[in-house]
Amino acid sequence: MANIDSQKKRNRQNERARLRNKSVRSELKTRARAVTAAVASTDADAAQAALRDAQRRIDMAASKGVLHKRTAARRKSRLAKQVDNISG
Repeated sequence: MANIDSQKKRNRQNERARLRNKSVRSELKTRARAVTAAVASTDADAAQAALRDAQRRIDMAASKGVLHKRTAARRKSRLAKQVDNISG
């Protein structure tokens, strides 16, 4: 445990950020699973809707610093590729 007040404060801030980031990452996984499930059911409209929602959340996470911008781009690309395979 830290003895210095500034480090104690930093630890508190880091813990709050960790919990916030954890919930965002969890939601991203949920959105990605929704896209994958829609693709598996070969429902193109549902897959497109799920993809739009997932891309929006990924962009938001990247803008908040939860994900690196290239990681966000890679994830969006992979999901889009899955949807494109069933769309045509």
